[in-house]
Amino acid sequence: MNAMLRPLLLPLVLCSSWAMAADGHDADQPLGWVEKVTLEPGDVEIKAKLDSGALTSSLDARDIEVFEKDDEEWVSFRLKLENEANGERFSERLERPLYRDLTVRGAGGRDERPVVLLEVCVGDTRYEEQFSLRNREEMNYPMLLGRRSIGHLGVLDVRETFTTEPDCDTDSPLVSFDPDEE
Repeated sequence: MNAMLRPLLLPLVLCSSWAMAADGHDADQPLGWVEKVTLEPGDVEIKAKLDSGALTSSLDARDIEVFEKDDEEWVSFRLKLENEANGERFSERLERPLYRDLTVRGAGGRDERPVVLLEVCVGDTRYEEQFSLRNREEMNYPMLLGRRSIGHLGVLDVRETFTTEPDCDTDSPLVSFDPDEE
């Protein structure tokens, strides 16, 4: 085999196998390591970093409080995001059922975070995904999409950015979260 073709073979094999397995986004078009997505509610367009080093996705949230509602644990939090589409600030307080608690261990120590389910639009498909909530104000990207989410989206090309534009509406397909995939 030609030595120049060998490095191209693995990505080609990966792309073709992912194209058959993807649920919504056109998996023939790999996503870049940074993409524009929209977050529901509010249809807020933000930059998301696709991070294969993280298992669970993360979202910038402030004033996070866990409380009890109807004998279940819920989470109240504030989103403070800049809408990439128009430059306007979006600030809204949300309440969601607590899906689970997450313990993150890293160089900075141990961090406990609540996890909720939220919808995100990538390309022309909406995805219900797990998001750990933490203050990401000092981070470059308000959203991080981890391996659980990337697995639904298709192939990641770390050499590219902004390969797709979010284009979802109420008729767009929804890939619901499946706890059996964990």
